[in-house]
Amino acid sequence: MALIQQLPSKLPTKVGSLHGGRTVGRNFQAVFLLLLFVSILGAFGLRLFQLQVVDGERNRQRADSNRVRLVPKRPARGTITDRNGKILAGSRLSHTVSIWPIALPKEEWPAVIDRLATVLKMPAEDIQRRVEQAGYSSLESITVAQGISTAQATALSEYISELPGVRLEAEAVRNYPNGDLAAHVLGYTGELTDEQLANRREDGYRMGDVVGQSGAESAFESTLRGTWGGQQVEVDSAGRIIQILGDKPSVSGRDVQLTLDSELQRAAEAALGTRRGAIVAMDANNGAILAMASWPTYDPNIFTGPISQAQWAQLQGSNHPFLNRALRAFPPASTFKIVTTAAAIDLGGWDPNTVLPTYPYLQVGGVRFGEWNHAGFGPLGFTGAMAWSSDTFFYQTARRMGGPPLIEMTRRFGFGRKTGIELGVEESAGLVPDDDWKQEALGTSWVIGDAINMSIGQGYLTATPLQVAMMFAVPANGGYLVQPHILKDNEESRSWRESVNLSDVTLDILHRGLRQVITGGTAKALNVSHIPPFAGKTGTAEADPGLSHAWFGAYAPFENPEVVVVAFAEHSGGGGGKVAAPMVLQVLEAYFGHQREESDQP
Repeated sequence: MALIQQLPSKLPTKVGSLHGGRTVGRNFQAVFLLLLFVSILGAFGLRLFQLQVVDGERNRQRADSNRVRLVPKRPARGTITDRNGKILAGSRLSHTVSIWPIALPKEEWPAVIDRLATVLKMPAEDIQRRVEQAGYSSLESITVAQGISTAQATALSEYISELPGVRLEAEAVRNYPNGDLAAHVLGYTGELTDEQLANRREDGYRMGDVVGQSGAESAFESTLRGTWGGQQVEVDSAGRIIQILGDKPSVSGRDVQLTLDSELQRAAEAALGTRRGAIVAMDANNGAILAMASWPTYDPNIFTGPISQAQWAQLQGSNHPFLNRALRAFPPASTFKIVTTAAAIDLGGWDPNTVLPTYPYLQVGGVRFGEWNHAGFGPLGFTGAMAWSSDTFFYQTARRMGGPPLIEMTRRFGFGRKTGIELGVEESAGLVPDDDWKQEALGTSWVIGDAINMSIGQGYLTATPLQVAMMFAVPANGGYLVQPHILKDNEESRSWRESVNLSDVTLDILHRGLRQVITGGTAKALNVSHIPPFAGKTGTAEADPGLSHAWFGAYAPFENPEVVVVAFAEHSGGGGGKVAAPMVLQVLEAYFGHQREESDQP
């Protein structure tokens, strides 16, 4: 009983020790805290494992990217030489200015850009646009100016320490040691436009890249370009180089050798002078272009540095100096009588021995088609008609055979399509009109008058001086259409020849008729003795509006032809015999004179 009475007094003490003092809860709390601490340490450990082991390589690259920069190094462009190894386009040292967008915070760039623009004397907006186009976080350097003057480079070097993120370095830029010589064949280089960059970015091009914009520079861009190199450098927060970590040399572009003969090219340009027009000299047997002159012209060196608004305005003027007139189409005039003769004999049913009377004019359907001398030449055969370039003789052949034979032969000679020369992007296909074309273009049908006009190289027919040179090569080489080309080691072009399928009789008539042009016809003033005998043909094309065009084409030597030369003078107002023929003679004199010099060497 006494024991029972004591229990209540001791129980609360036990209960209090369990609940009032919370001894059990503290043990749970300690365990909980221990588990929490272990979990946190585990999480940190796992994260550290992931960062250092699982993602270690990637994170190291990210860390490096914050202090390591790639400084691209532009490759030197390949050299362009003539057939004898003389340099037509090479490189010279100049200065290039580039910037690193990531080197500075966005808000600090305007002040740097303004000062840089002042030194370079270029609009700050142009530099700002380049930075924004690349992005302020771009790791690549952006070319701002190339080919800057020595004075600009000196001035910039004095301020370079105050222009963080701006680099001035020596770099090879394009150089044309002969100035405007062969400018239309060589073309020029220039910085990629925005549209070009968008189209070529997948090929490794970047903002500020310089590419061939026309001519051989463009045609052989992939060969001349080379491969970019660069340096991996460690930089500080201002973008200044601390140390070079690695170096990958750039690989220069490969050289390109052209078929041009620079001395003959110089002679052709001298013969053309300041006449608006073109001269083409071509190997008669394989189509290699030995000279291709066009005037007005330009100096491609002006594009290797900043170009002024005045210079650009002049280049865009009414004379169109960028236009390669050797590849533009014009009425071929009486030079085309070569094709008309071939069509008449081989497709038109005309006897090769035909003799026809000639007249002051030929009247067809109420329309008078006049003779160029307004009198006629009396009876003529095909060779005589070629020698005197009688219009009424060829009118009669066209009136009888009609359009289809003439159109077919014209296409056999390569007219109406591009020649296949590497400069094809700049080349006109010319026009061979037919009934389908006339219906679509003019809404009228072909009539016999169209064939008559076409027979003397007039009407709607157009051809380029290069196509006319191809035409002259056919009787010169025995009846083959050759492939014009400017790449000297282009074996495929050199061996490519297509037969025009002319009869031996036709080839003989053409050969003799073209020789008579020189010995006693419309170009008898060229019957000189100081160069080998040659054959040729004059042409004078009516032009609307404006003065007439003058043509002359020739091949030489007469017995074993090697070279074809064609001269074209746009809106000269003179006849082919007086204006264009002397230019061809001057080129032939240079060709055979140069050949004699080579043969005299031991």
